[in-house]
Amino acid sequence: MESVVLSPDDHALVHVLRRDGRAPFSALAGALGVSEHTVARRYRRLRAAGAVRVVGVVDGVRLGRRSWTVRIRCTPEVAAPIAAALARRADTFWVYLLSGGTEIACNTQPVDPDELLIDKLPRSRGVLDVSAHELLSNSDSDAGVDLDDTDRRLLDVLARDGRAPYTRLASATGWSQSTVTRRMRYLERAGVLRYEVEVPAAALGQHAEARLWMSARPAALAPAVAALNTHTEVTFAAVTTGPTNIVAQVACPGPASLYRYLTERVAAVPGVDTLQTAPVLRTVKRFSVPA
Repeated sequence: MESVVLSPDDHALVHVLRRDGRAPFSALAGALGVSEHTVARRYRRLRAAGAVRVVGVVDGVRLGRRSWTVRIRCTPEVAAPIAAALARRADTFWVYLLSGGTEIACNTQPVDPDELLIDKLPRSRGVLDVSAHELLSNSDSDAGVDLDDTDRRLLDVLARDGRAPYTRLASATGWSQSTVTRRMRYLERAGVLRYEVEVPAAALGQHAEARLWMSARPAALAPAVAALNTHTEVTFAAVTTGPTNIVAQVACPGPASLYRYLTERVAAVPGVDTLQTAPVLRTVKRFSVPA
């Protein structure tokens, strides 16, 4: 899967899918100037290879949930099993093995605000340290939407295949196709449901990923995160609680380009005083299901 590298035509398909992940193949074909058959064949080939996948993503913050990033230091022999256990949880995403297999990072949005992910970690002497950092923003984003069990069945199917046909979604929920369509549109408009295109970094020619933890002065926090989010190397950056107050995920073509990124672009961000870098050994889970 990781050996697949996208061609220019593949990149064009990813670009239009990012505008509308559920667009019919006919609409994608029109945007790309090729036949519907060609687009369908290309997408199915890439999806089967694990190079491109559209997934439905639930924004837990819009449901009133709080978002956290968790950092776990451990001995190498327990890192992979713990990362796999975290990846199986429905409330985790972006689970990484870091630092040669001695560290794990993951994001989580617990359904129950009183439930702590660290309480669910496998008990092991190999776990050396755990820290949890809440992801912060200046917006109150609760959309006031309540999900029921049928919504959860719908979202579970979309988490595995964001382009699942309405017939399959109707079968999973027991709703009619028109009811499925209306409910999806409601969740989309509320910002609860969106569609993301998952592409392994290696398929984009990026072979050096890293998780960054930074500290910035309070007055520089918002400008620093805003600056980081304009960098093409950055896939995610946010303000956090904890001894460091910025977390970011970056992807570069190779170690030399990662070095230049850290020493030139990050170094030029005003207000950033400290930097910790943990190279990604393996992505265990992306948005929804284990990689």
